[in-house]
Amino acid sequence: MQLTISGHQIDLTDSMKNYIDEKMQRIERHFDHVSSIDVVLHVEKLQHKAEATVNAKGITMHAHADSENMYATIDDLTDKLDSQVRKHKEKITNHHKAGGALKDQDFGTDMLDN
Repeated sequence: MQLTISGHQIDLTDSMKNYIDEKMQRIERHFDHVSSIDVVLHVEKLQHKAEATVNAKGITMHAHADSENMYATIDDLTDKLDSQVRKHKEKITNHHKAGGALKDQDFGTDMLDN
């Protein structure tokens, strides 16, 4: 997974980058087809904003969050992305069981004798 972190009107510290990297590992843990994640951090007056785009196999997901604390904003952003990833994973999972149709069932011959 390629992680790109950029900031507009904010100095990115190593601790902030490590925090984002740690949080984005959660997304990759839930869905292993993630190819890249782009995170952009903004500061506008007192609002801290974060946007992220996740590029995965066959889909692109986008989320944004804002609050008064950058670390809380990153947490909200991660929660939103994680929710989208889990929803997508559930959507593409095949829930049909093999051999579940009536024609595949073996009822035996004693029911046919009656």
